[in-house]
Amino acid sequence: MKTVLRCRSSATLLCWVTATLCVVSLIANLLLFMAGQPMPASLVLLQLLATLGVGWHLSRGARSISLRPAELAGRMLKVQEGERQHLSRELHDDIGQLLTAARMQLQWLQRRVPAELQSACGTLGSTLDDTLGKVRDVSAILNPRQLASLGLEASLRAHLVRTLANSDVHWSLECHQRLGGIGEEVAMAAFRITQEAVTNMLRHAGARNLTIRLLRGPTGLTLSIQDDGQGFVPAPDPAVAGQRGMAGMQERATALNGSLHVSSQPGRGTRIEVLFPWPPRTHERARTPATP
Repeated sequence: MKTVLRCRSSATLLCWVTATLCVVSLIANLLLFMAGQPMPASLVLLQLLATLGVGWHLSRGARSISLRPAELAGRMLKVQEGERQHLSRELHDDIGQLLTAARMQLQWLQRRVPAELQSACGTLGSTLDDTLGKVRDVSAILNPRQLASLGLEASLRAHLVRTLANSDVHWSLECHQRLGGIGEEVAMAAFRITQEAVTNMLRHAGARNLTIRLLRGPTGLTLSIQDDGQGFVPAPDPAVAGQRGMAGMQERATALNGSLHVSSQPGRGTRIEVLFPWPPRTHERARTPATP
C-alpha cells in the first residue's frame, strides 16, 4: 500500500512539475515576444523539458487506457465471484438453517395436532422440503464448492445431472483424460462458461441433444459445447448487441488469455469452442496429456 501511494505521489509531483514548466515557458515566450528579443538557449531547453514531460504523460495515459479493459474485466469477474460466494454462504448458512429449523418444528407440531390437520402438515412439510432443496441448488450454482474437492469433470457432471434432471435434453459429457493440475481459475472459468451455455440452451434454444467435451492438449484445455437447438446469429460484439450471457463467457476466456469462438446459424444449433492456454509455469508439464 505504501508503495502504491509513493508511486501515486511521484506521478502527481511530476504532473505539477510538467505543468509548471509549461506555464513558465509560455510566460517567458510572451515576454520575449513583447520585448522583441531573441529566444535564449535556456528557454529552448525549458520548452524541450516541458515537451518531454507532456509526451511522457501522453504515452503513460495511452498505455493505461489500453490496459484498462482487460484489467477491468478481470476485476469485475473477481468481484462477481466474491459476491456469488457471499450470497451462496448466506443462502446455505442462514436461510438453509432457518428452513431446516422450521421443518423440525413442523415435525414436532405434526405429532401433536389432531388427525384432521395431518394432511395440511404433510403439505406444508413437502413445501418446506422443496424450498430447502431449491435453496441448496441455487447455493451450489452460485458457489460450486465441489470444484476443489471433486475436480472439473465431476463438478460439471453433477451440475448437468441437477440442471437437466427435469428436462427432455439428452446430454453427454466426454472427457477421456485426467484433468489433474488444472488451475483453479481455469476450472472456475470452464465451469461458469458451461453453466451459462446450458442456461441459454434451456431458455432459448429448445435443443434435444447436448454434447460437452473436455480435451487436455499441448496448447491448453479445450472446452467444446454443442447443441442441436434453434441457433442464432452471433454478434461481433455481444455486449453491444445485448447478449449478456455471451459477453460474460467472452470476458472469462479473455481474462485468462484464452479464446472463445461461437458457430451458430438459425435452425442449425450452436457450437462453442473455448481454449484456455496453460500458464507458463505449467506449460512444459502440460505438453504431454495425462493418460487415462
